[in-house]
Amino acid sequence: MSIEISPGSGVEPGAGYQELLVEFGQWLDHRRGLAPVTVKNYCWNAREFLRSLSGPPREAVELLDAATVTGFMMEFSRDRNSNSVKTMARSVRSFLRFAHATGLNPLCLWTAVPVSAGWQMASLPKAVPAEDIQLLLAVAARGRFLAVGLRDYAILLVLIRLGLRRGEVAGLSLDDFDWRGGEITVVGKASTIDRLPLPCDTGEAIVEWVTQGRPSSESRSVFTSMTAPFKPLSPSSIGHIVADNCRLAGIARIGAHRFRHTLATEMLRAGASLPEVGQVLRHRSARSTAIYAKVDEWALRPLAQPWPGSQAATIRCDREVQAMVRPWPGVRS
Repeated sequence: MSIEISPGSGVEPGAGYQELLVEFGQWLDHRRGLAPVTVKNYCWNAREFLRSLSGPPREAVELLDAATVTGFMMEFSRDRNSNSVKTMARSVRSFLRFAHATGLNPLCLWTAVPVSAGWQMASLPKAVPAEDIQLLLAVAARGRFLAVGLRDYAILLVLIRLGLRRGEVAGLSLDDFDWRGGEITVVGKASTIDRLPLPCDTGEAIVEWVTQGRPSSESRSVFTSMTAPFKPLSPSSIGHIVADNCRLAGIARIGAHRFRHTLATEMLRAGASLPEVGQVLRHRSARSTAIYAKVDEWALRPLAQPWPGSQAATIRCDREVQAMVRPWPGVRS
């Protein structure tokens, strides 16, 4: 696995950063078995951490102490959201484990990385309004007279109908489709393999792209670029395609992951259970699906308390008082 540093990244090629990051990436790949996109993200964040150090990289890593690690994370946390801070913290911890395991630093400095505050189930999954999805698909459908339009329309349908992640869409292969059985094989997180039913409109859009728009390529990836050498699309390219179509539709930019939230919300409204939602979204833990219980308004209605002073609250209070009243001994009620 190769880790490349762009010339405009602010890291001098001769400073030794690239060599150290390559070793880190290989360690993540061989020892940790992480996915290529995860390795790339960890190396990108580790580069930012190394840039904050003074002196030659290897010497700087050898002289690292807990105060320096904590100081970097405190400074990085300024004016950044919690997701960015957590991602950087994971990357720095992983790099410090690598430094200790390979003898670059004798200390267990990963314990010096502060834990960012986070509350489980604190946020609400934000679904995309139905009218925005209809408008998005309508605009994408109108561009299907061009090859790039066929590709973008198929990608949007895969995201909306199947709730796949960006990386899963980018990783789809022509060999992942069982056209006779109407199923698709998805390679998810931690290299898990699942089979999902393929909706008719999604399958038709993919066939139309593959047969009429996809350029001839040695790659087996379903979705490729439109310019030579026709490489497979990256996860970030999938996000850019969604953003471009949102701009053409005149709606606010939508993150590709929000389509998963939308699919889960629609399934709950249609009467699906949380385990069924988790099965479709391929969650490895029930806790990942539990967040959607907060958006199931109809199931939560019986738990809501009437507003104090309202007619419903008064009737409920009277019933509770009557239930507590006991007849006087010897008196017929």
